[in-house]
Amino acid sequence: MSSLCKYESSVKSVNSPVEAVYNTLSDLNNISRIQDRIPADKIKDIKFDSDSCSLKVDPVGEVKFVICNREPNKTIKFTAENTPIPIFLWIQVLPVTENTSKMRVTCHVELNMFLRGMVGKKLEEGIERIADVLASINY
Repeated sequence: MSSLCKYESSVKSVNSPVEAVYNTLSDLNNISRIQDRIPADKIKDIKFDSDSCSLKVDPVGEVKFVICNREPNKTIKFTAENTPIPIFLWIQVLPVTENTSKMRVTCHVELNMFLRGMVGKKLEEGIERIADVLASINY
C-alpha cells in the first residue's frame, strides 16, 4: 500500500528580496543559467520553457516538471509528468527583510514501504541539493 511521503529541505537564506527570488523562479527559462551546477552524471538533456522543465534521469527516463500553481512572492508548485509514481514539488519563499528572504523546497511523493526504503534517502539528499543550488543563485 502506498502513502504520501513528504521530504523537505532545510530553510535556506537568500540574499535577495522575495520579489526577485519569486520572479526568477516562477519563469523556468531563468533556471537555464544555472544548468552548469546540475550534476551531468545524474541528469541529462535538460530543456526549459517558462512553465516547465524536462530532463532525463537514469534509470527513470524523461521526466517533466510543470508549474501547476503560482502564488506571487510565496509559492511555486510543480507536478511531474512521465513518472511511474505521483510527484509534487513546491518551492516556498518568504521575506525576512526588505533585501533578504528564505526558501524551502518540499517534495510530496506517493511511495510504498519498499520504495520508501530504497529511494527515501536519495530523495532527501536530492531535495537538499536542489535547495542549495536555488539559494546560491544571484537573483
